[in-house]
Amino acid sequence: MHLKYSLKTAIVGLKTNRSRSILTILGIVIGITAIILISSLGAGAQALILGQLQGMGTKTIAVLPGRQPKSLMDATQIFSDSLVNKDLDALKRKTNVPYLAKIMPIVFGADTAFNGNESYRLTIFGASDLVTKIFDIYPTEGEFFTDEDVRSRADVVVIGSKVKKELFGSASALGQKIRIKGKNFRVVGILPEKGQSTMNFDEAAIIPHTTAQQYIFGIKYFHRLIIEANAEENVSSTIRDIEITLRNSHGITDPDKDDFHVETAADIISRLGVITSVLTLFLVAVAAISLIVGGIGIMNIMLVSVTERTREIGLRKSIGATNGNILFQFLLEAVLLTGIGGAIGICLGAVFSFLASLGLSRVVSMDWSFTFPLSAALIGLFVSGLIGLVFGLYPAKQAAKKSPIEALRYE
Repeated sequence: MHLKYSLKTAIVGLKTNRSRSILTILGIVIGITAIILISSLGAGAQALILGQLQGMGTKTIAVLPGRQPKSLMDATQIFSDSLVNKDLDALKRKTNVPYLAKIMPIVFGADTAFNGNESYRLTIFGASDLVTKIFDIYPTEGEFFTDEDVRSRADVVVIGSKVKKELFGSASALGQKIRIKGKNFRVVGILPEKGQSTMNFDEAAIIPHTTAQQYIFGIKYFHRLIIEANAEENVSSTIRDIEITLRNSHGITDPDKDDFHVETAADIISRLGVITSVLTLFLVAVAAISLIVGGIGIMNIMLVSVTERTREIGLRKSIGATNGNILFQFLLEAVLLTGIGGAIGICLGAVFSFLASLGLSRVVSMDWSFTFPLSAALIGLFVSGLIGLVFGLYPAKQAAKKSPIEALRYE
């Protein structure tokens, strides 16, 4: 009964100064809304990135030039020229890597493509015909170039949907030519719109890697080797065979001096998962600063309330209310303020998160799913109540300490 009466009194007290109560909890509302929004978008981004990487398959292995980056100096070695044709030939031998099912060299860069007066800055991927199977992307118009095109360094190109739109508009692009670095390439295929993924094929032109090496980039090495094991359980053995084969090919006896490193889709997924989680937590911590500001606002308004209700405190004490009763009453009001603010913040955060996810899905053509962070919502509600308790404690103590005689004399 005491709790019911205290709750009713607290609600009446908050309603008496409704405008002031609303303005007071604004900091809490903003803080909780920001936390829910950031947590939701962070979870959505993580799900999108990891989902796309998982789409590459758990059997996919990437071999990159340079040793595994552990510092800024190591990162510069990623652009080294340690992967060459003899490495590709060595890895293709069944005796060296028995569980290898597919291997595809990749070179890439950016340049401008022209079609008459139209031009477009695009990404150039030099690859083989295996790109369709490894990345599960097939032309909606035309066809992909063949292994024979790769061997003969054919001047053929498969373009992404956005490249087609920018260079040809609504006109047909199949059989037409685009010019890159002064060389004409015949369009043999057009890829479907896929949106941003592990590789943005919408804004890309894919040509045989031999053609790209000789005519576009002028290099004799590869930027990546993409390998697929014949079974998921053979991935570890395949990685070990790759490392042994490349060390033999490069004359390396000390693994610490490797001029290449191997990554699996699982490695990348794990690393990106940690990165996105840390970034989300950092942004949540920044947003939580507004909760501190809101807590200070709660303390301020409760101190004002104690002063305004001095006679009420004196009257209640004169009819038997104890210091504990007064302390509990003002603490309850502070917790109610922050609790209401937390609930409103959670609702607004959920709405804004849903709208943001919907907007991202439509504007940037990405399959961005809405995720409601239940754990963040529960923590937010708990923290908002805790802030009311912590920042309401001092004003409540001040109210409880008032003498009933002095309080009744207060004008």
